Amino acid sequence: MHGLEQQVLRTDISGMPLEWIDYQEAVRLYHLDQVAYACGSLLYRVRGGINAVTGRRSEIEVNSIIATQGGAYAHIKSRVDYVPPLSNMALFRRDFNMCLYCGGTFGVHDLSRDHVRPMVQGGKDHWKNVVTACKRCNHFKGGRTPEQAGMQLLAIPFIPNHAEYIYLQGRRILADQMDFLRAHFPRSSPLHQRLAKRA
Repeated sequence: MHGLEQQVLRTDISGMPLEWIDYQEAVRLYHLDQVAYACGSLLYRVRGGINAVTGRRSEIEVNSIIATQGGAYAHIKSRVDYVPPLSNMALFRRDFNMCLYCGGTFGVHDLSRDHVRPMVQGGKDHWKNVVTACKRCNHFKGGRTPEQAGMQLLAIPFIPNHAEYIYLQGRRILADQMDFLRAHFPRSSPLHQRLAKRA
Protein backbone atom coordinates (compact mmCIF):
# COMPACT_ATOMS: atom_id res chain seq x y z
CA MET A 1 0.00 0.00 0.00
CA HIS A 2 1.11 3.54 -0.75
CA GLY A 3 0.73 6.89 0.98
CA LEU A 4 -2.41 8.85 0.17
CA GLU A 5 -0.43 11.19 -2.11
CA GLN A 6 0.13 8.49 -4.76
CA GLN A 7 -1.70 9.44 -7.96
CA VAL A 8 -4.05 7.14 -9.87
CA LEU A 9 -3.86 7.06 -13.67
CA ARG A 10 -7.34 7.44 -15.18
CA THR A 11 -8.02 6.18 -18.70
CA ASP A 12 -11.08 5.96 -20.88
CA ILE A 13 -12.76 2.60 -21.51
CA SER A 14 -10.46 1.89 -24.49
CA GLY A 15 -7.38 2.38 -22.29
CA MET A 16 -6.40 5.83 -23.60
CA PRO A 17 -4.65 7.73 -20.76
CA LEU A 18 -6.65 10.78 -19.67
CA GLU A 19 -5.26 12.31 -16.48
CA TRP A 20 -3.88 11.85 -12.97
CA ILE A 21 -6.40 11.86 -10.15
CA ASP A 22 -6.12 11.53 -6.38
CA TYR A 23 -7.58 8.66 -4.35
CA GLN A 24 -10.65 10.71 -3.37
CA GLU A 25 -11.60 11.29 -7.01
CA ALA A 26 -11.00 7.60 -7.73
CA VAL A 27 -13.32 6.58 -4.85
CA ARG A 28 -15.94 9.04 -6.15
CA LEU A 29 -15.77 7.41 -9.61
CA TYR A 30 -16.15 3.94 -8.05
CA HIS A 31 -19.11 5.16 -5.97
CA LEU A 32 -20.80 6.62 -9.09
CA ASP A 33 -20.23 3.28 -10.86
CA GLN A 34 -18.10 5.01 -13.51
CA VAL A 35 -15.16 2.59 -13.27
CA ALA A 36 -15.34 0.02 -16.09
CA TYR A 37 -12.25 -1.93 -14.98
CA ALA A 38 -9.01 -1.55 -13.07
CA CYS A 39 -5.49 -2.79 -13.66
CA GLY A 40 -2.07 -2.29 -12.16
CA SER A 41 -1.24 -2.68 -8.50
CA LEU A 42 -3.57 -2.19 -5.55
CA LEU A 43 -2.91 1.28 -4.10
CA TYR A 44 -5.64 1.83 -1.53
CA ARG A 45 -8.29 -0.08 0.38
CA VAL A 46 -10.79 2.56 1.51
CA ARG A 47 -13.32 1.51 4.14
CA GLY A 48 -16.66 3.22 4.63
CA GLY A 49 -19.62 2.87 6.96
CA ILE A 50 -21.47 -0.26 8.10
CA ASN A 51 -24.63 -1.20 6.20
CA ALA A 52 -27.61 -1.24 8.61
CA VAL A 53 -29.31 -4.08 6.73
CA THR A 54 -26.38 -6.46 6.07
CA GLY A 55 -24.13 -5.38 8.94
CA ARG A 56 -21.20 -5.37 6.50
CA ARG A 57 -18.71 -2.57 6.17
CA SER A 58 -18.29 -1.06 2.68
CA GLU A 59 -14.86 -1.24 1.10
CA ILE A 60 -13.45 0.10 -2.16
CA GLU A 61 -10.15 -1.10 -3.57
CA VAL A 62 -8.37 1.47 -5.75
CA ASN A 63 -5.78 0.29 -8.26
CA SER A 64 -2.98 2.33 -9.84
CA ILE A 65 -4.83 2.47 -13.18
CA ILE A 66 -8.61 2.76 -13.58
CA ALA A 67 -10.61 2.87 -16.81
CA THR A 68 -13.77 4.95 -16.78
CA GLN A 69 -16.89 5.05 -18.92
CA GLY A 70 -17.08 7.41 -21.90
CA GLY A 71 -14.58 8.17 -24.62
CA ALA A 72 -15.27 11.55 -26.28
CA TYR A 73 -12.74 13.31 -24.01
CA ALA A 74 -9.98 10.90 -25.01
CA HIS A 75 -10.94 11.11 -28.69
CA ILE A 76 -10.17 14.84 -28.68
CA LYS A 77 -6.80 14.27 -27.03
CA SER A 78 -5.81 11.47 -29.42
CA ARG A 79 -6.32 13.60 -32.55
CA VAL A 80 -3.24 14.21 -34.69
CA ASP A 81 -3.57 18.00 -34.34
CA TYR A 82 -3.91 17.95 -30.52
CA VAL A 83 -1.29 20.12 -28.81
CA PRO A 84 -1.05 19.93 -25.00
CA PRO A 85 -0.61 23.17 -23.05
CA LEU A 86 2.99 24.33 -22.71
CA SER A 87 4.34 24.91 -19.22
CA ASN A 88 7.86 25.16 -17.85
CA MET A 89 7.30 22.14 -15.61
CA ALA A 90 6.30 19.94 -18.56
CA LEU A 91 9.05 21.39 -20.77
CA PHE A 92 11.81 20.76 -18.20
CA ARG A 93 10.49 17.23 -17.69
CA ARG A 94 10.39 16.62 -21.46
CA ASP A 95 14.09 17.54 -21.60
CA PHE A 96 14.92 15.68 -18.34
CA ASN A 97 16.06 18.91 -16.62
CA MET A 98 19.00 19.03 -19.03
CA CYS A 99 20.21 22.20 -20.69
CA LEU A 100 20.01 21.42 -24.39
CA TYR A 101 23.02 23.67 -25.04
CA CYS A 102 25.68 22.71 -22.49
CA GLY A 103 24.29 19.26 -21.60
CA GLY A 104 24.30 19.89 -17.85
CA THR A 105 21.50 18.67 -15.58
CA PHE A 106 20.10 21.31 -13.24
CA GLY A 107 17.49 21.90 -10.56
CA VAL A 108 14.28 23.61 -11.66
CA HIS A 109 15.35 26.96 -10.18
CA ASP A 110 18.44 27.05 -12.42
CA LEU A 111 16.52 26.31 -15.63
CA SER A 112 14.67 28.51 -18.09
CA ARG A 113 12.59 28.26 -21.25
CA ASP A 114 14.63 29.21 -24.31
CA HIS A 115 13.10 30.03 -27.68
CA VAL A 116 15.30 28.42 -30.33
CA ARG A 117 14.20 31.06 -32.81
CA PRO A 118 13.92 34.07 -30.49
CA MET A 119 10.58 35.83 -30.20
CA VAL A 120 12.32 39.10 -31.18
CA GLN A 121 13.09 37.36 -34.50
CA GLY A 122 9.51 36.12 -34.98
CA GLY A 123 9.81 32.83 -33.07
CA LYS A 124 6.71 31.41 -31.39
CA ASP A 125 6.14 30.21 -27.82
CA HIS A 126 5.43 26.67 -29.03
CA TRP A 127 6.67 23.16 -28.12
CA LYS A 128 8.69 22.88 -31.36
CA ASN A 129 10.47 26.18 -30.74
CA VAL A 130 11.32 25.87 -27.05
CA VAL A 131 13.99 23.95 -25.18
CA THR A 132 15.22 23.73 -21.62
CA ALA A 133 18.29 25.88 -21.04
CA CYS A 134 20.30 26.68 -17.95
CA LYS A 135 20.10 30.36 -17.09
CA ARG A 136 23.76 30.88 -18.00
CA CYS A 137 23.35 29.49 -21.54
CA ASN A 138 20.04 31.29 -22.05
CA HIS A 139 21.62 34.59 -21.00
CA PHE A 140 24.62 34.04 -23.29
CA LYS A 141 22.39 33.15 -26.26
CA GLY A 142 20.17 36.17 -25.70
CA GLY A 143 18.07 37.22 -28.70
CA ARG A 144 20.10 35.14 -31.17
CA THR A 145 19.48 31.79 -32.82
CA PRO A 146 21.84 28.95 -31.77
CA GLU A 147 23.73 29.39 -35.07
CA GLN A 148 24.14 33.14 -34.54
CA ALA A 149 25.40 32.48 -30.99
CA GLY A 150 27.72 29.66 -32.09
CA MET A 151 25.87 27.17 -29.87
CA GLN A 152 24.99 23.54 -30.66
CA LEU A 153 21.45 22.36 -29.95
CA LEU A 154 21.75 18.85 -28.43
CA ALA A 155 18.23 17.61 -29.29
CA ILE A 156 15.35 18.62 -31.53
CA PRO A 157 12.33 19.97 -29.65
CA PHE A 158 9.09 18.02 -30.15
CA ILE A 159 5.40 18.22 -29.31
CA PRO A 160 4.40 15.49 -26.83
CA ASN A 161 1.27 13.50 -27.61
CA HIS A 162 -1.31 13.24 -24.84
CA ALA A 163 0.15 10.08 -23.26
CA GLU A 164 3.60 11.69 -23.19
CA TYR A 165 2.05 14.82 -21.69
CA ILE A 166 0.37 12.75 -18.96
CA TYR A 167 3.82 11.31 -18.17
CA LEU A 168 5.26 14.84 -18.04
CA GLN A 169 2.55 15.85 -15.54
CA GLY A 170 3.01 12.84 -13.25
CA ARG A 171 4.60 12.77 -9.81
CA ARG A 172 6.14 9.55 -8.47
CA ILE A 173 5.00 7.40 -11.38
CA LEU A 174 4.85 3.71 -10.46
CA ALA A 175 6.47 1.09 -12.72
CA ASP A 176 3.11 -0.32 -13.87
CA GLN A 177 1.82 3.16 -14.67
CA MET A 178 5.04 3.95 -16.57
CA ASP A 179 4.78 0.75 -18.62
CA PHE A 180 1.16 1.57 -19.43
CA LEU A 181 2.00 5.12 -20.54
CA ARG A 182 5.04 4.07 -22.58
CA ALA A 183 2.85 1.69 -24.56
CA HIS A 184 0.96 4.81 -25.74
CA PHE A 185 4.06 6.81 -26.72
CA PRO A 186 4.71 6.97 -30.48
CA ARG A 187 7.44 4.53 -31.57
CA SER A 188 9.54 7.50 -32.69
CA SER A 189 9.20 9.33 -29.34
CA PRO A 190 12.53 10.70 -28.06
CA LEU A 191 11.28 9.87 -24.56
CA HIS A 192 11.87 6.13 -25.16
CA GLN A 193 15.60 6.70 -25.59
CA ARG A 194 15.82 9.27 -22.79
CA LEU A 195 14.01 6.98 -20.35
CA ALA A 196 16.19 4.03 -21.33
CA LYS A 197 19.30 6.08 -20.47
CA ARG A 198 17.83 6.81 -17.03
CA ALA A 199 17.02 3.16 -16.30
